[in-house]
Amino acid sequence: MRNPRITAAKKLRSQWICRGCLQQGVRSPWPTAQFSTIYRKDPRQNLRRRIIWATVGGSLAIGAITSFQDIRHGAAVVQRSARVVGALLLNVNDYRMVLNSKEKDKDGEGWQSTLRACHQRCADRTLRVLEQNGSIFIKLGQHLSSMNYLLPIEWTRTFIPLQDHCPESSYEAIEQMFIDDTGQPIAAHFDTFDRHPIGAASLAQVHLATMKDTGAKVAVKVQHPALKEWVPLDLALTRMTFSTLKYFFPEYDLEWLSNEMESSLPQELDFALEGKNALVTKRYFSTIKDSPLLVPDVYWGRKRILVMEYIAGHRTDDIAYLDSNGIDRDEVSAALARIFNEMIFGDTPLHCDPHGGNLAVVRRNDRRTRHNFDIILYDHGLYRDIPIQMRRNYAKLWLAVIDADEKGMRRYAREVAGVTDEQFPLFASAITGRDYRAVTTSVISTRSEEEKEVVSGAMGEGMLQELVQLLGQVPRIVLLILKTNDLTRNLDESLQTREGPVRNFLILAHYCSRTVFREQMEIIRGRGSMLWPRNMLHRLAAWSSYLRVEAKLSLYEWYIFFRRVVRLSSLASI
Repeated sequence: MRNPRITAAKKLRSQWICRGCLQQGVRSPWPTAQFSTIYRKDPRQNLRRRIIWATVGGSLAIGAITSFQDIRHGAAVVQRSARVVGALLLNVNDYRMVLNSKEKDKDGEGWQSTLRACHQRCADRTLRVLEQNGSIFIKLGQHLSSMNYLLPIEWTRTFIPLQDHCPESSYEAIEQMFIDDTGQPIAAHFDTFDRHPIGAASLAQVHLATMKDTGAKVAVKVQHPALKEWVPLDLALTRMTFSTLKYFFPEYDLEWLSNEMESSLPQELDFALEGKNALVTKRYFSTIKDSPLLVPDVYWGRKRILVMEYIAGHRTDDIAYLDSNGIDRDEVSAALARIFNEMIFGDTPLHCDPHGGNLAVVRRNDRRTRHNFDIILYDHGLYRDIPIQMRRNYAKLWLAVIDADEKGMRRYAREVAGVTDEQFPLFASAITGRDYRAVTTSVISTRSEEEKEVVSGAMGEGMLQELVQLLGQVPRIVLLILKTNDLTRNLDESLQTREGPVRNFLILAHYCSRTVFREQMEIIRGRGSMLWPRNMLHRLAAWSSYLRVEAKLSLYEWYIFFRRVVRLSSLASI
């Protein structure tokens, strides 16, 4: 006869017993007292049980913490992405509605006003996203703020605050980065280290410190630790943004911007490479007589940490500082023109990010050179080598521009950037910032307000679309050269110089003619002996062309010097 207790146990073994059944007196079929007795009989099994439960509990705890971190990271990913996608869709819809309304506005004047308002709304909306997401979005906004040759003024003007107002990383995050990258805390490297940075940029911030071994005062550039986490996502979002804009507005293809960013950002995030770039530039300009360029010395560097000599200065467009210290604005402008023309046409890589935050001026009290100031160049993360033939063709292009030689301009625009005859007028305006009529007559003259309005109006009437397409097809190095030209042109205008663009164009002509002269000498030497009559004639022609430009520049320099002396004498007699 079967035991009814065992039969009930078998019956309930596969059943789920709810709390209500338990309260009604349904008992478990298992002899719990006997199992308890068994476990108590062997202490080793009891210890094993505790170890198992501790292991399971610890794993669950670690899993919970990891899952929480993953969840928190995932939530931040969604939030960052949602900001970008949301603003992008709103902007696309805003522009599509405004562009579609153009057909309804017969006179066009009201539509232009509507379009400008749309520019401003979309720029404000985008600025909020850039500031909230930070990271490389700040860098993107800084780049866009300088593209006044391409973007509406509502966009470039709105993004200007990003040049100076960047987020700061906490001291605790910087401390942890030092430990991760060097194996030691900050105190192991420095006697003192200011907890608050003296300046913050889109990719990094700078702290003042004192070296432990030498006591030297240094500037420690540290990368924002959060970049390591967000750069891959942010680059993908940037790429998606410009691809989406191209899909909805195929005539405004700006994908080359995201492509250039993906190419240049790894270089800018490698501070060890930046240190090497700085030393190369420092050595090169140390061989140039009377060069006012100062590049801070480099002590040591890692991928995310760079320790440099501390040299303080003021912004190059700080007019009050320049005037109060007797620093001539025209001389500062000319010095900047010489520095960057030397990089474009000389035998050294080109600094591709010369915005106002990366340049400073400081008064020099000694008289080692003819200048009473130095130009300090910071941030050496982005340099590019210009192929020698491109340097030469670019020099010939500018000589043709300065001589108003339209045939030569068209020829070398094709050599430098593959520009067709149909595209040339737009390209000429883009590289000079001038109306095409001024390019073909006298580009040296100062831009009038009327000309600025003509160029701005032309951009709003369809030339912008053509310019976007043109810039999308030219070589990337040409875009960086144009960016450098545009930034230095803006710096010159912000200095409010008395001489206007005349002197800087003569300086440009000097470097261009020197480049062409060196090429001609190289060609002549390749033809045989310099004593051959034919080679002597070619050499004489090359010398005369070069000296003609040098004579113009020298005479103008003497004219400026004489006028300055007369002005100072007049002031002294008052």
